[in-house]
Amino acid sequence: MKKLVRLFIAVLLVSFLLMFLVAKLNATEGYSSDHTLTVFNWGDYIDEELIAKFEKETGIKVIYETFDSNEAMLTKIQQGGTSYDVAVPSEYMIEKMREEDLLIPLDHSKLKNLKYIDPRFMDLPFDPGNRYSIPYFWGTVGIVYNPEILGDFEIKGWNDLWNPVLKNEILMVDGAREAMGIGLNSLHYSLNDTNKEHLLEAKEKLETLTPNIKAIVGDEIKILMANEEAAIGIVWSGDAADIMWENEKLDYVVPEEGSNLWFDNMVIPKTAKNVEGAHQFINFMLDPKNAAQNTDYVSYSTPNKEALNYLDEEVVNDKRFYPDEELTERLEVYENLGKKMLSYYNELYLEFKMHTK
Repeated sequence: MKKLVRLFIAVLLVSFLLMFLVAKLNATEGYSSDHTLTVFNWGDYIDEELIAKFEKETGIKVIYETFDSNEAMLTKIQQGGTSYDVAVPSEYMIEKMREEDLLIPLDHSKLKNLKYIDPRFMDLPFDPGNRYSIPYFWGTVGIVYNPEILGDFEIKGWNDLWNPVLKNEILMVDGAREAMGIGLNSLHYSLNDTNKEHLLEAKEKLETLTPNIKAIVGDEIKILMANEEAAIGIVWSGDAADIMWENEKLDYVVPEEGSNLWFDNMVIPKTAKNVEGAHQFINFMLDPKNAAQNTDYVSYSTPNKEALNYLDEEVVNDKRFYPDEELTERLEVYENLGKKMLSYYNELYLEFKMHTK
C-alpha cells in the first residue's frame, strides 16, 4: 500500500513539474495568453503576409483558424472550447451574438485607425454605434455571367433567370437566405420578409426555376464558372471578382430588383483571453496600407476609404464592386429574423433543393 502511495505522489510531482516547464517554455517563446492571439475567420480571407507583419511588429503570435459558415462559427464560440480573440462574422450573426451576450464591447480609443472607415458603413442597424464590431469587407450578391454563351440575351435582374434560353445553365450558391432572397426579390418583397404567404410564394416561384438550374454548389462555383461549365452563377461579389480574374470573358451584375448588401465585421468574442491584443490586431487591419494589401489579396470591397488611394483606379471606379449610393439604396442588409423564422426559411429552402433533384 505504501508503495502505491509513493508511486501516486511521484506521478503527481512529475505532472506538476511538466506543467511548470510547459508554462515556462510557452512564456519564454511568447506563447502565453498575452503573447498569442487566436483569430477565427472565413477561409482564404486574409493575406497571410499581413499576419507575419503583425507578428513582427507586435511580438504576438497569431493562431489562425477558419470556418465555412456563420452558424459553424457561432457553434464553436458558444461551446467555448477555444478562446477566440478575434472573429469575423456577418451582419445578421453579429446581431444574434449581441443578443446572446457573446461579444465584448470595443474600446474605440484603442482603434485610432477607425477614422479611415467610410461613414456609410458605420452605425448600421445590426450594431448601432459600432459598439461591438468594425467593418472588414463588404459586398453584394449578384449574377456572374458569360456573355459569349448568352449571345444576344442580356442579364439585368433576377427575373431574367427564368428565361427558357437558360435551361440547365445556372449554378446557384448553396445558401438559404441567398436562394430565398432571389425568390423574394424577384417578387419585389424584402429579403427580411417574415410573411409566411410571401415566403411560400417565393419558394414556389423558385421551384419553377429548376429546369434552368444546373447545380446548387459551394466554393467550387468559382472553378466551374471560370472553366465555362455554365453561363450563369449566383455568387457573392468577391467571388465574382476572383472568377473574372481567372476568365476575363465573364461579367457581373447586381440585379435591378435589388439584392443583399452584406458586411463581414471584426468582433471580440466573450471568450477572448487577449483583449488588448485583439484591439491591436483590429487597429492593424484598419491601417490603410494594410487594408489595401488585404483587399488586393481577397478581392472583396474594402470599407476603408483611405485604402482606396492605394488601390488601382480601375478597381475602385468599377461600380460592379463599388456601387454608388443610388444602387446601394436598393440593397438590403440581412437582419436576424429569430430562430423560428430562420428555421422556416431553411425548411422552405430544403424543400426547394429537393425539388431540384
